[in-house]
Amino acid sequence: MSTFEIGERDFLLDGRPHRVVSGALHYFRVHPDLWADRIRSARLLGLNTIETYVAWNFHAPRRGEFDLTGPRDLGRFLDLVAAEGMHAIVRPGPYICAEWDNGGLPAWLLADPSIGVRRHEPGFMAAIGEYLDAVLPVVAARQVDRGGPVVAVQVENEYGAYGDDKGYLQALVDLTRAGGITVPLFTCDQADDAMLERGGLPGLLRTATFGSRAAERLAILRRHQPTGPLMCMEFWNGWFDSWGLPHHVAPAEANAQDLDDLLAAGASVNLYMVHGGTNLGLTNGANHKGTYLPITTSYDYDAPIAEHGAATAKYHAMRAVLARHVPVPDELPDTLPPAPVRAVALTHRAPLAALLDVVAGVPRAWDHVPTADEAGHWNGFVVYRTRVRADDRVLVVGEVRDRAVVLLDGEPVGVLSRTAHEHVLPLPARAGELTVLVEDQGRVNYGPRIGEPKGLVGPVRTAVRELTAWTTSALLVDPLPAAATDRLAPVPADEPVAGPALLAGAFDAEPGVDHFWSTDGWGKGLVWVNGTLLGRYWSAMPTRTLYVPGPLVRERNEVVVLELGGAVDAVVRCVAEPVLGPVDV
Repeated sequence: MSTFEIGERDFLLDGRPHRVVSGALHYFRVHPDLWADRIRSARLLGLNTIETYVAWNFHAPRRGEFDLTGPRDLGRFLDLVAAEGMHAIVRPGPYICAEWDNGGLPAWLLADPSIGVRRHEPGFMAAIGEYLDAVLPVVAARQVDRGGPVVAVQVENEYGAYGDDKGYLQALVDLTRAGGITVPLFTCDQADDAMLERGGLPGLLRTATFGSRAAERLAILRRHQPTGPLMCMEFWNGWFDSWGLPHHVAPAEANAQDLDDLLAAGASVNLYMVHGGTNLGLTNGANHKGTYLPITTSYDYDAPIAEHGAATAKYHAMRAVLARHVPVPDELPDTLPPAPVRAVALTHRAPLAALLDVVAGVPRAWDHVPTADEAGHWNGFVVYRTRVRADDRVLVVGEVRDRAVVLLDGEPVGVLSRTAHEHVLPLPARAGELTVLVEDQGRVNYGPRIGEPKGLVGPVRTAVRELTAWTTSALLVDPLPAAATDRLAPVPADEPVAGPALLAGAFDAEPGVDHFWSTDGWGKGLVWVNGTLLGRYWSAMPTRTLYVPGPLVRERNEVVVLELGGAVDAVVRCVAEPVLGPVDV
């Protein structure tokens, strides 16, 4: 069996110096039928290792459940890495950030106010123990010293940017070793003296994260890692996008030069990301540094391998650099053809308010306005209902997390928005049933707001009184109940769409072929293809297309759209390539 060790200045593979040239590729952001293709493209770039986080909440939607099947089959993903002749680095958190919902931590756990987030607190540690008991056997069985691909495992993630509880870090080390992990363990932090000190432990390899000024950042790392290999665990060769901001692009030439500088210094590297993929469903996270900003559905990241698997200009620029430092295969990935261009008419529709009896869960009554977490709803949409009088006249919410469409007797009266700081809304001067459809646009994935509750944060008042009698229920969107589309009525597709509304249509296609759905002309909502929730779209941009992975496409295809605002018509248009801009120049 092979061995992987940390030497005085190098990684040692079977006792010989070995440079790790890795790329981040998250299995949970890629359709499982495309894992092998993306791994192969990474190898043809010149990489010898694939790195992946493990998102705890992706595997454990509820406490006591742990799913390792289908898109959650971590073992199969690691086996495909091995089949490609590559090694693997696994970063199981428990916190991962990754612009992922809640940084990977389960909302059901942090809903308990007694839980000590990312510190040595009994409730938090007990839950982590359950998590690691479930996931570590998959990793342990595939370690390099057992004939598998895994050469290293991370402890926590950029902990120095959050806390300084060394007892917590040591407890994670102990749990990881007790779970059968024998390969080297490491920590990673930004190339900052204070963060590297807080986030590291004696006996563990420290690694750093940065995207430029390699000599300076490696010197900082060396101060905290006097011996052992130097490694940039996240070489930031791109960046994520947030709704309402421009598409981030890092110039290929500059990225390539920075990579050359890093490799010329003798360091190992992990490209973050080599392939970003997609925040499928309702999995995107959010940042809050003064303003709440949710992450887009596309996690293309301006990576060398684009969201749909194409080798980009950055791929070729970085490959040329890698060829100066490590062996690079002669073969290149295939050039992808343009995607089909077509228009799909959504011929059936109905107002969402008329479907709530089938798309909303069982209502629960309250004598106060609860948060979504108090009501046990961990992501997506929550339907709040109460009654208002003619003299109420205005709705005032303490805080909405994160966006709400407000309806009176099924008719839209306005929108409340956390990002836009809109928490007051005029109401018509009439009595009726008030429905507040609150969208969790993604839980904060970085900083002190991790674990904050979603939904309506009270009190909720009108001009004359506090509203205390409420019912809540979850909007069932993943999966969407079949009964919802059964009740849609034929409506000409050329008529404008007034939301919130559910629409459906069908199209024929060549099975297995990627598509790009243009969202131009649409407002905000969700799209399903053949029952799979692709994710969110929004006219706030920057993203103007939704990626439809080929494995979802069949000969005959069903499309469903939930439009929350409005659209010029009920036609979804497929375009030849992704549109991720506009770009901030």
